[in-house]
Amino acid sequence: MDKMTLSCIKADIGSVGGHVTPSDGLLECVHDYMEENAPGIISDWDINWIGDDISLLMVHDHGENSTEVHKLALDCLNAGADFARKQGLYGAGQDLDAEAFSGNVRGMGPAVSEIEFDKRNSEAFILFAADKTDCGAFNLPFYLAFADPFHSPGLMLAKSMTEGFTFRIIDVDHHDSYRTIELKAPADLYDLASLLRDNARYHIESVWNTRSREVALRTSADKCRLVDGKLKGKDDPIAICRVQGDFPSSGEVVGPFRLGHYTGGAGRGSHATPLMPVCMGEIISFFDGPAMVMAKAYSVSNEGKLTEGVDLFDAPFWDGVRLKITDKFITMREQGFSGPAMLNIHDLEYGGVVEKLHQLQGRFNIEKPGAAKQADKKAAKKKAKK
Repeated sequence: MDKMTLSCIKADIGSVGGHVTPSDGLLECVHDYMEENAPGIISDWDINWIGDDISLLMVHDHGENSTEVHKLALDCLNAGADFARKQGLYGAGQDLDAEAFSGNVRGMGPAVSEIEFDKRNSEAFILFAADKTDCGAFNLPFYLAFADPFHSPGLMLAKSMTEGFTFRIIDVDHHDSYRTIELKAPADLYDLASLLRDNARYHIESVWNTRSREVALRTSADKCRLVDGKLKGKDDPIAICRVQGDFPSSGEVVGPFRLGHYTGGAGRGSHATPLMPVCMGEIISFFDGPAMVMAKAYSVSNEGKLTEGVDLFDAPFWDGVRLKITDKFITMREQGFSGPAMLNIHDLEYGGVVEKLHQLQGRFNIEKPGAAKQADKKAAKKKAKK
C-alpha cells in the first residue's frame, strides 16, 4: 500500500467510582475484543486510557471515515459498555449515543482523529489524548509548536519548514454546517491568534506543511451537534501528530505543554483549569481534574506494524512541571465559583445554573429612568402639606 491511515477513536464507556478510571476488567474486555476481531480489518492497533476515557489506535489502508474501521471501533466500545453495565460502572456507555450507525461514528459521541498520508521511510507520530477538557485546550500548544520559533526552532533551522504551516480552523458553534477557514503561519499569524484565543468556539482541526502539503496534525475538533436538545462533540479531545522530517520534532511538539495553560474543564466541565501533562493511565481525582493530557510516541513500519508506544510525559522533567501546574490549579480553585474560576455562562457544560438564572429574571424589579427621583419628590410634597 502506498498510503497509510492512522485512526484513533476515544470514548468514556464506564469508570470506577465516578469519573475516575476504567476498571481492569473493562480494559481486558476491550483488549480481548480487538484481539479477536481486528485481524483482517486493520494491520495493527493499540489501546490507551486516561482518566475515564479509552482510546483505540488503529493502523490500516482503508482511508479516513472507513465504515469497516469505524464499525470495528464502535462494536468494540459497545461490547465494553455492556461489560461496564454488568460491573455497575459509572457512566457506562455515556459517550455512545443510541442513534443508528450511518457509516462512521462522527457525531455519535466518541472523539475521532484520522490521518491518511503517503508513507515515509521512517514514520514517527505522537498520539495525544486529553480528559476533563475540550478541544480548545489544544489551541495554544499546537499554535506554539507549528507557528512560534521561540518554542519550535525548527521553523528557523529546518529548510523543509521555512515556508511555515497552514492551519484549518473550525467554528464549532456552527452546528448546522461545517464552517472552516484556512490560515497560514507566519503570513496570517495575527488573524490566526485572533481566532485561537477563543478556546470555546474556534479549534484547530488540522495543520499541514505549506510547501509539501503533507498533513502534520489532525485533532478531533468537530462541529457541535444537537442531540436531544444538547450540544455534543466539544470535550475530551484527541490528536494525531506526525513528527520529524517536514514537521517539528517530538520535543518541539510536546514542549509547549509545559506551560500548563488555563482552559475549560475540570469539575462538571465548567471551570477554568490548567492542562496537566500526565502519564498514560493516570486517574482523575481532585475536583474532577485538573484537565489532563497524555502523549504517546510511536513508529510504524511500511507494513503497518506499530512499535511499542513511548510515554513522553513519563520522565523526571515533567514531575517538576506537574508540581507547578498543581499550584496553578489550587490557586484557581481558591476562588471557587467567582469570576474567571468558573466558565462564562454561555460555556457552562451543566445547565442547572443557567436554568436558575432564567427563573430569577422574573423576580427583578424594573424601574423607569428617573423613577426614584419622582418618588422622592412626591414624598417631599406630601410631607410639606402635612
